[in-house]
Amino acid sequence: MDKTLFSFGHGYSARALARRLVPQGWRIYGTTRDQNKLDEIAATGVTPVLWPGSDPGAALRDARHLLISAGPGPEGDPVLAALGAEIAALAPQMRWAGYLSTTGVYGDHQGGWVDEDTPLAPSTKRGQARVTAEQAWRAVPDLPLHIFRLAGIYGPGRGPFAKVRAGTARRIIKKGQVFSRIHVEDIAQALERSIARPDAGAVYNLCDDDPAPPQDVIGHAAELLGLPLPAAEDFETAEMTPMARSFYAESKKVRNDRIKAALGWKPIYPDYRSGLAAMLADDPRNEDR
Repeated sequence: MDKTLFSFGHGYSARALARRLVPQGWRIYGTTRDQNKLDEIAATGVTPVLWPGSDPGAALRDARHLLISAGPGPEGDPVLAALGAEIAALAPQMRWAGYLSTTGVYGDHQGGWVDEDTPLAPSTKRGQARVTAEQAWRAVPDLPLHIFRLAGIYGPGRGPFAKVRAGTARRIIKKGQVFSRIHVEDIAQALERSIARPDAGAVYNLCDDDPAPPQDVIGHAAELLGLPLPAAEDFETAEMTPMARSFYAESKKVRNDRIKAALGWKPIYPDYRSGLAAMLADDPRNEDR
């Protein structure tokens, strides 16, 4: 049981962690809402759990580690809304619990630096929902909770190459705009280190060492592919969906000093250039998989 993990919302980041843990003899239960993904999850060595749709109680009682990747919905955190009482009852048996949050909880800092002590001041509904969810998980008594605030996630199947190849990539220019990023493998190695060295109550930012304007990333991807640089578009006049435009509502650079000091973590891909180069080398066509 010591090497048993229950993963709520077993998606992109959770699967990267599973690829590290399964070869070490871990038993992992991973939930999905989509019945069509059960076989896909099982093929990775993870026991799939259809949830919502089935009772995860037996598998949950078997676990000593808990990973929550499922994002909050209109009714708040979906896991606590449905299973809060059961998780509270099982909390004393848990050795580690990890909640994947977002650096969006810090809000807009006009390109300035933030760290884990920066007051939470989200400026989007998504960020506000994450703050509420963090608070709800913190309120579960005896749960050895660790909060990971993730910057923008990229990695195999999630990067700019497909759009650059298709000619649909856009270099949206907003003066002073800067984002932090994190390669999915760096998330996985951070979670693995935290599981090995639990510190209940810890909060960690997860990002690389090189915050950068989004147009620079698109431009570098085009350069790596030997394709023309996508035309620049001014943010104020560019046609964008409300969702896409909302990502530009906040500009900040995120510090990762705490997790480096606490867990000896350092990013495998310290900047987007090394991350994109590795993605291209591993998958020359960079197709989703």
